[in-house]
Amino acid sequence: MTALPDARLDQLLARHAEIEHALSASPEAETYVRLSREFADLSPLVESVKALRRAERQLTEARSLATEAAGDREMAAMAQEEAETLEEEVETLSHAVRLALLPKDAMDERGVILEVRAGTGGDEAALFAGDLFRMYERFAGLNGWSVEVLSMTEGTAGGFKEIVAGLHGSGAYARLKFESGVHRVQRVPDTEASGRIHTSAATVAVLPEVEDVDIEINESDLRIDVFRASGAGGQHVNKTESAVRITHIPTGTVVAVQDERSQHKNKARAMGMLRAKIYEAEREKRDSARASERKVQVGSGDRSERIRTYNFPQGRVTDHRIGLTLHKLPEILAGDALGELVDALTTEYQAALLAEAESAGWGER
Repeated sequence: MTALPDARLDQLLARHAEIEHALSASPEAETYVRLSREFADLSPLVESVKALRRAERQLTEARSLATEAAGDREMAAMAQEEAETLEEEVETLSHAVRLALLPKDAMDERGVILEVRAGTGGDEAALFAGDLFRMYERFAGLNGWSVEVLSMTEGTAGGFKEIVAGLHGSGAYARLKFESGVHRVQRVPDTEASGRIHTSAATVAVLPEVEDVDIEINESDLRIDVFRASGAGGQHVNKTESAVRITHIPTGTVVAVQDERSQHKNKARAMGMLRAKIYEAEREKRDSARASERKVQVGSGDRSERIRTYNFPQGRVTDHRIGLTLHKLPEILAGDALGELVDALTTEYQAALLAEAESAGWGER
């Protein structure tokens, strides 16, 4: 483990103090908002650095006392015990500072647009897509996020051929961004009389919610079609043309929403989905330019990658990216234990980023 970049830490501490002074001078509204965001972004790192340096000073004092009190066994033993405790604290705080120095994903605090699509496996794949969506829906509830279904196509035997939903809440993208990819299920379908295990799959895509200021979309690049929303069996949900389909002509991206009776609401939802898709496509294009240089496997964002297998006969879930198997299939599908997988993936991702940062000499935050 390389030493922390003290010169950069000093610069960040000085910048934090500079912003604090500027905010106390009551700047104009736009400047105040910008500085407040930067101040809030730096504050966790600054507090960790201050705590680390305080613990390092106390550790030095404890070690000195242990040496000076060599003739007093009891005093030396107490000083040595304190030093050992402080060594653990310094290690913990040092790790926290390293994590805080990692580049931040600007979208981490956003909500997400979640897409779950049935893949290979026919009706069983649609049923599995339904299981996955309910897992994320329950996980959202446990985290205090709201869920808004944007569009869905039900499977003929249940579940969903496709479902798109907004999960609204701070930090949703940070928690769910590693869920994108192919999820595979192995189980005996209810309709299988011989008890043979079937394998089917569903694809999950997690996109950050994108605002107007994040990406520019020209109205002239859009083709907007309205049509009557229809439900199962072709029956009209309503008799007005409230459903909306938007095509982004330059990229060929198409989104459609028909859940609301209001054409205005459906258009707003569709634009939100379109922004997220175009933003993510542009980001993937940028990231692919340096993907071959990176050793970070978690978070590659490749939606064709088989990332996880849910094996019902063995009651296990295996994440293939990090080689983690948990024999908690019911708890994971209930959303209760999904956090264990999410935490493990986040830890692996952070460890890989730390290794990159240290080998590159920490670079810029």
